[in-house]
Amino acid sequence: MSPFSAGLPKPTDIRQIYRFIQAEETAFPVRLLCKVLAVSKSSYYAYRNGIIFIQVIDDQPVTTAIETIFWDNSRRYGSRRVLEALKKQGVKAGRHRVRRLMHEQDWRAIQPRSFVPKTTNSNHGLMACPNRLLEFGKPTVPNQVWVGDITYLPLADGKWAYLASWLDLFSRRIVGWWVDKHMKESLIVQAFDQALKQRQPKPGLIVHSDRGGQYFGHSFRQRLDKWRCRQSMAEAKNPYQNAHAESFWGRLKAELLEDGCFMNLQDARNELFNYIEGHYNVRRLHSSLGYCSPIDFENQFHRTVLLNSHK
Repeated sequence: MSPFSAGLPKPTDIRQIYRFIQAEETAFPVRLLCKVLAVSKSSYYAYRNGIIFIQVIDDQPVTTAIETIFWDNSRRYGSRRVLEALKKQGVKAGRHRVRRLMHEQDWRAIQPRSFVPKTTNSNHGLMACPNRLLEFGKPTVPNQVWVGDITYLPLADGKWAYLASWLDLFSRRIVGWWVDKHMKESLIVQAFDQALKQRQPKPGLIVHSDRGGQYFGHSFRQRLDKWRCRQSMAEAKNPYQNAHAESFWGRLKAELLEDGCFMNLQDARNELFNYIEGHYNVRRLHSSLGYCSPIDFENQFHRTVLLNSHK
């Protein structure tokens, strides 16, 4: 039951708030009281211990804005991305202030595990393509380079699901993905077909992956030929040459799974759709993109091209 469910007036003065919490903390957890009243726990404990440390009144609306951003993004934003989100809302705050307020509220972003590359088994005796990215440089427009990979996802029954994706290296946008209970060639083809349908790339697109057997498949290479794509592969036992895909897996598993698992395949598909299409592509701010989401970054690019074409 909330301390205000019985119609108790909500205090507004900061000292009155602290006194109210002190009077009610035998009946309600301090964490709950501070959250309901939008004050810092550390500030309250300092007040209770006789230390003159009172949260500035101006901090309260900023704290409320930070709280909304932090939880709306499922604890995925640290102080740097929270600050950029605040700027987009027109809220003025400095990095140190945001970091302090988040520290006072114990709002800590989920952190991915250290990047540990896993080498794909490429002992299939098939002739690999060269790594075309080594001489290509940084993409300057969408649909110049797509990078693909496959990862494992745990299910509640102890089995695995497998996720394939294609990422546009220009904007870091996931342009195609598919999840299934196998990792046959059709897994990457399903994801690739989705990307082709959505993007309609021009001839010359570089399609980069590791040397997994799926990327040598007949159906997949038929599509590469039809769309006049240039296939590229990382060198054997060198997963860092496909680091962008590996980095995406690390972030996805840290932010979505948190060392947990999916209930079943349909649950995995639903959650992945919400994460990729509802968060990662449209909302997640990337430092490498100037703190834009992938879709916002692409939209900015297209607006610039349109403006330049009318000059």
